Amino acid sequence: MQYALIPLLPFAAFLIVGLLGHWIKERAHLVAVPAVLGSLLLSLATLRDVSGGETISVPLYTWLTSGDLRVSLGLSIDRLTAAMLVLVTTVSSLVHVYTIGYMRGERGYARFFAYIALFTFSMLMLVMADNFLQLFVFWEAVGLCSYLLIAHWYERDSARAAATKAFVVNRIGDFGFLLGLLLVWLSFGSLEYEHVFAQAAKLSGDTINLLGPIGGAWEVSTLTLICLLLFMGAVGKSAQVPLHVWLPDAMEGPTPISALIHAATMVTAGVFMVARMSPLYNLSPAAMDVVAVVGALTMVLGATIALSQHDIKRIVAYSTVSQLGYMMMACGLGAYAAGIYHLLTHGAFKGLLFLGCGSVIIALHHEQDMRRMGGLKEKLPVTYWTFVVGSLALAGFPLTAGFFSKDEILVAAWSAGALGKTLAVLGLLTVLLTAFYSFRLVFVVFWGPSRVDAHHADHLQEPSKTMVVPLVILAVLSVAAGYLGITGFLAPVLGSNESHHATPAAFGVMGTATLLGLAGIAAAYVLYVRSPGLPDRMAQHWQRAYRLSLNKWYVDEAYDRTVVRPTFSLADGLWKRVDVALIDGAVNGMARAVAWWGWLMRLFQSGQVQHYALGMMLSVVVMLSMYLLF
Repeated sequence: MQYALIPLLPFAAFLIVGLLGHWIKERAHLVAVPAVLGSLLLSLATLRDVSGGETISVPLYTWLTSGDLRVSLGLSIDRLTAAMLVLVTTVSSLVHVYTIGYMRGERGYARFFAYIALFTFSMLMLVMADNFLQLFVFWEAVGLCSYLLIAHWYERDSARAAATKAFVVNRIGDFGFLLGLLLVWLSFGSLEYEHVFAQAAKLSGDTINLLGPIGGAWEVSTLTLICLLLFMGAVGKSAQVPLHVWLPDAMEGPTPISALIHAATMVTAGVFMVARMSPLYNLSPAAMDVVAVVGALTMVLGATIALSQHDIKRIVAYSTVSQLGYMMMACGLGAYAAGIYHLLTHGAFKGLLFLGCGSVIIALHHEQDMRRMGGLKEKLPVTYWTFVVGSLALAGFPLTAGFFSKDEILVAAWSAGALGKTLAVLGLLTVLLTAFYSFRLVFVVFWGPSRVDAHHADHLQEPSKTMVVPLVILAVLSVAAGYLGITGFLAPVLGSNESHHATPAAFGVMGTATLLGLAGIAAAYVLYVRSPGLPDRMAQHWQRAYRLSLNKWYVDEAYDRTVVRPTFSLADGLWKRVDVALIDGAVNGMARAVAWWGWLMRLFQSGQVQHYALGMMLSVVVMLSMYLLF
C-alpha cells in the first residue's frame, strides 16, 4: 500500500484543492505541500527498498478487458523507476514551496496548486506504469496538465496561444506513439512490459510491408517501426527536432511550472520512455541511429539559438532543448545509464536556473528582458550565487554534477564507433556554446552597470524565504548529485559503459570538454564584462548568422508558411465551398423552397368565397377543355 500512496497523495491534494479551492484560497499550499513532501519521503524509502536489485510489482486492478486484450492497472518499480520517483518528488516539493512566495496574491492561487498536484500524480503514474497503455494514458495526462498550466494566465493572448501550440505539437508526436502502441499489440498480443520485452528477440527477424495490399516491396523491420513510432512521441514530449518549437513558447506560464514541467520532469518523459524501452531499441540499430542523430541535431540547434536570445527564461528554455538532445543522443548510442544520469543532474541545476530566473523576475516586477537588468549581484546575493552554481553545472565545470554526467555522455559517444565520434565532436562544440551562453546570462543580468528601471531599482531585495530556500537546496544538489554513483546504480537495469572510463581517449575527451567549457566562460567574460560593446559590433559584422540565431533558425516561420497558412487556406476554401455553398446552401435552399410553397398555397387558401368559386369555375373549364381536346 505504501507504494500506491506515492502517486495517490498528490492526487488527493488535487481533489481537495480542486473541489474546495473556492473556500481555502490562499491556504491551498497547506494541503498540497505536505502531500508532495509525503510522496518524497515514500520515494526515498522505495529507493532504499529496490537498492538490492529487486523489482517491486503492485497489481491494482483489471482496468480493461476486450476479447484477448486484458490490461491491468499496476505499478512496477525498479532502480530506474525509483530514481525517477525521487527526481519528480524532490523537484515538485521544492517547486510547491517556491510557489507559495512566487504566486502569493495572484488570481487562481488554489487552481495553480491543484494543477501542479495533478501533474505530479500523472508523472508519478507514468514512470511507475507496468504496461504500454497505462504509460500512454498518463503520457497524455501530463500533456493536459502542461496545457492547463501554460495557460494559467489565460487572460493573456500569448499564454493561450502558447498553450494551444504546445498541445497541438505534442498531438503530432502522440499520434505516432499511439500507432506504435497498436503495432505492439498486433505484434505481441500483449501490452505488458514484461511479456513484450521477453518476446522481443523472437520478433527481431520479422518485417512489415509498409505499402500493404497495394503492392511494392518496401519492407521494414517490425521492431524498427515500433521503435520509430514510439520515438515520435518522445520527439514531441522531449522537444526534439523538428517538434521542439513548443517548449520556448511554453515560458508564458508561471516560472515554477517552467522549472517543474519544462526543465526537470515532463520534458524528460521522452528520454525516460526510450530508456525504459531499451530492450526493444537494442534490437534495432537503425532506430537507435535515428535517436542518436536527432538528439545531436537538437543539442546543437538549441545551443546556437540560446546564444542570442534576450528573454532570460527563453535562454534557459533553449538550453533545456539542447540538454535534452544530449540525453537523447546518449540513449541512441546505447549509453542509457549516462543519458538518465544527465537527466537526473539536469533536473537539479536546470530547476535551479529556472527558479533563479523567477527570483529575478519577481524582484524586477515581472521584467524578463535581460537588456533591462545588470548589477544585481549585490542586491540579490543568494540568487546570484545559487545562479552561478547552476550555470557552472550547466557548463560542465569540474566537480559539479553537470561535469560528471555530461562527460559520461561524451566518453560514451567517443567510444561508439564512427557515428559516435562524429556526434562526440558535436557534443564538444556544444560544450563551448553552452558555457558561453550560460555565463553571458550571468554577466549581463548580475554584473556591469545597472539598467534596471529607476522606479524599481531602489526597492530591489531578495524574495521571501519560501523562494530562497529551494534555491539553496537545488544549488547543493547541483554539486552533490555528481557524487552519487548513479550510473553504477542504474547499470543492472540499463547497462554500463564503465569499461571506457579509464582509457587515454576518455581522459582526452574529458580534458577537451573542460578546456572548451573554460574557454566559453572566458569568452563570455571578455565580450560582456571587459568589452561590452563588442557583441553589438560582432552582430553587425556577422548579421546573417546573428539573425539566424535570433530568429530561431526560422523554424517557426517555415512551419507558418508550409503548414499553418496552407491549412488555414484549405480550411477557408473548404468552409466556403462545402460548408457555406453545399451544406448551408442545401439547408437554406430547403427552407426557401418550403417558404415559396407556403406562399403559393396561401394564394389558394385566402378565406374568400369568391376566390374559391373562381377556382372551381377555372377547374371546370380546364377539365372540359381537356375532355374536348383529347
